[in-house]
Amino acid sequence: MSTPIGDNESMHALVSFVEAELAMAESSHPAEAADVPVTEWLFDPADAQRDEVGLRSLLGAVEALEGDAPLGPATGGRA
Repeated sequence: MSTPIGDNESMHALVSFVEAELAMAESSHPAEAADVPVTEWLFDPADAQRDEVGLRSLLGAVEALEGDAPLGPATGGRA
């Protein structure tokens, strides 16, 4: 699968956006929030961890598309 010629710019923009979101998620320190009483939480630490995992997965998928990496059984794709 190859990326259409006009989509490289949008893929780079998506990578930049996901990396920025991931940096924010990493800087939120969800583990520290778990030490604060629940009534003072600004966010649920479990939600923050799920968001970070999702962002890492999305970033990996976009990078795989950018590199035209072949999908194999280890990545959940077709062999």
